[in-house]
Amino acid sequence: MFKRLMSCVVCVAILSACASGGSGSGGMAKTFASVDGALAEADAAAMAGQSEKAYTLLKGASSAFPTDKKPWLRMAQMRFDANDYGEAIINALEALERDPDDTLANSIVAVSGLRVSSKALADLTRKNNLSGGVRSEAQDLAKLLRSSLGEDVLVPHARQPVRKEAPKRTIAAPPPPQAPARPAASSTDPFGALK
Repeated sequence: MFKRLMSCVVCVAILSACASGGSGSGGMAKTFASVDGALAEADAAAMAGQSEKAYTLLKGASSAFPTDKKPWLRMAQMRFDANDYGEAIINALEALERDPDDTLANSIVAVSGLRVSSKALADLTRKNNLSGGVRSEAQDLAKLLRSSLGEDVLVPHARQPVRKEAPKRTIAAPPPPQAPARPAASSTDPFGALK
């Protein structure tokens, strides 16, 4: 009984794989001669305003050239430019799998993560009165990020709270010091006036 069931499951899996071949990418299954040719075709589609077609071409290039980071970087940049930071992070992490030292991929992950985090913190602050441990942890993280990036402001469009300064108190200046009174010089002491 078990052998029959397993053979049926294997047959169904094979048939479903054959049936879905090529239709998963919307009929855009294409073979590329080189990764550069695929990138050029994706760039042309993006310039024509067909960003989803460009993304699909890049996805196909990433499948055709699984060890190359270039299609993943382009997909990450496209998603970042479209403010789809979650997908940008996923694609940039794929590029980092292929080249851990890639500066652009690391930058996309860092900045996208900051933007996602700042939006989440703004939503939390708006919905709840954010205080306590979460607030102090967020402040510590922001301080660490500012020092790492060498920036005073992490998110340039975020409004900074306006702090009211305490009114300045005017303090009257103390009177100038007066010279101590000198005793009258005696006629017998010629240095009495100098004391």
